[in-house]
Amino acid sequence: MAILTFEDVSFIRNRKALLDKINWQIQEGENWGILGLNGAGKTLLLQLITGSLWPSKGKLTVLDQVFGQTSIPELSKRIGWVSVALQYRLNVQDTAERIVLSGKFASIGIYQEYTEDDLNKAKELLVSMDAESLIGKNYHFLSQGERQIVLIARALMADPELLILDEPCNGLDLFAREDLLIKIDHLIRQPNAPALLFVTHHTEEILPFINHVMMLKNGAIFAKGAREDILTTELLPKFYDKPVTMFPLSEQRRMILPKDHLI
Repeated sequence: MAILTFEDVSFIRNRKALLDKINWQIQEGENWGILGLNGAGKTLLLQLITGSLWPSKGKLTVLDQVFGQTSIPELSKRIGWVSVALQYRLNVQDTAERIVLSGKFASIGIYQEYTEDDLNKAKELLVSMDAESLIGKNYHFLSQGERQIVLIARALMADPELLILDEPCNGLDLFAREDLLIKIDHLIRQPNAPALLFVTHHTEEILPFINHVMMLKNGAIFAKGAREDILTTELLPKFYDKPVTMFPLSEQRRMILPKDHLI
């Protein structure tokens, strides 16, 4: 089963195609990075996948469910979505484990009955991410990096088949970022880990556990494929339309900086 399939999908607003003829498929066993600058259409793409928006044209299938023939609320429970924007909707007075627990119901806050086992599972997810110290702490008092860990644990609460991390390192200092990337790497290597969709502006965040990359530019796919075929010195300058310099951080990790801005 394909995790998701876009077939000539477009999203049109005010007669303008903000996403234009997207053809893309994620297969089981693949973890994808989506790379794009501001305004490329990354957020719109995620909103289509999660059912927050509807395609104007084309066919979209997510987790074997064809849009227009399925229940979006039920489908959303099979998708874990982590976004910084979600933080502003949460009750910051809730404890970390209650924030995680709300992921079972894909809700903001807890309005349904839950069991002691449910609460224990929420705590165990935090422990599994080396965040046992956050149990019992109000979300309001957590650092940005700690909040991201809680949101990832929340996304895992319902055992999703697809995990979307939307710029998860945004707002983190370099130490918190590396710590979070290590935790994500550990998570994705676990048995029965969900398929991962990792959205970022920064090539250095595309770690080896991301085996495929899609470049999104001006609402269209610029390139897609295996990471070693996409993150190249030939393709990246064409993608950015400006001279860039690539710095190797490790054997499989690269940082891109504007060449004209180097001091």
